[in-house]
Amino acid sequence: MPLSDITKLITDADLDGVFAAAILKQVKPELKITFTRAAQMGLGLMDDQIDRFTAICDLPFNAKCGLYIDHHDTNRPSEPDKNTFIDNGGIYHWCPTPSAARAAYDLFKDSVDLSHMKELMIIVDAHDSGDIDLDLFISDPFILQLARTLNIKDPEFLQEVCDAIASGADEAELVRLFGPKVAIIAQKRERESEYIDTHTTIVDRLAICRLENSKVMPSGYLVTAIAGNAVDACCIIHGQDGGDISDHSNPPLSASFYANSFLKTPNRFDLSKMATFLDRTGGGHKNACGCRIQPLADDGELTSRVVTLEDISRNLEHWLTLWHDRENTLLL
Repeated sequence: MPLSDITKLITDADLDGVFAAAILKQVKPELKITFTRAAQMGLGLMDDQIDRFTAICDLPFNAKCGLYIDHHDTNRPSEPDKNTFIDNGGIYHWCPTPSAARAAYDLFKDSVDLSHMKELMIIVDAHDSGDIDLDLFISDPFILQLARTLNIKDPEFLQEVCDAIASGADEAELVRLFGPKVAIIAQKRERESEYIDTHTTIVDRLAICRLENSKVMPSGYLVTAIAGNAVDACCIIHGQDGGDISDHSNPPLSASFYANSFLKTPNRFDLSKMATFLDRTGGGHKNACGCRIQPLADDGELTSRVVTLEDISRNLEHWLTLWHDRENTLLL
């Protein structure tokens, strides 16, 4: 039993992470859940909480844990590290699934009844892997609205949703429990669309959306929907000048990259190469990923100092160089 010795889980604070946590908690209700972000894991800020009684899901690998479940290529450990982890008694379950929740679902579907989330898992998969089509985006079902409501700034809500799903709540029950709160967030999409449009420029079929020092944090789906067929992908700049990775209310300057899933042709480029080009803790999916803005000297080299707003343009120069030569640098 993969959870026999596990007492706690550390997982990502997004829709995928919440569903993955709910699956594990349904198997073992006494499991303690901690929500965090990939950058905090990558920087070692969670290391003192990780031991052999810890499961990690939907986040970068840490050899100190007892159970590892994930699906990101950029989180996958090397074969020697994987084998050492297993030899030391760790349980390893990395799968090329569209979501970490799907990896957890497949691992435990024969242990507990997960039928209440069977249909929802289809959207969780599509949402996390950057594969929402235009019809689904426009219809904006409740589960997509819920995804926009989940936020590391509100860990109590993350826990409430996780507990509800772990207790067997289906979509109708989730609507009953959380519909009013989700509706407030859903209304923001209409108000934010105009702001996003005025802060987006298109360069060589890449939509660059500058939202730093604002409270607007849209999904890549919204940005690419606004840009339309004129773009293959988008780069969203967000976070605050002087932000701190340890302060969820004041996040650092960061970038997120998303492929335009609304195009008729499939994405041909590995955007995670852009997310990891400057930031060793960056990563995610080929279609959807992110990183932090890095401090760069005038010559473009990484330097040790506090990140400033000027670094955004310097980082963008590097990413655009990769993007302009994407047939050679990013081609899948």
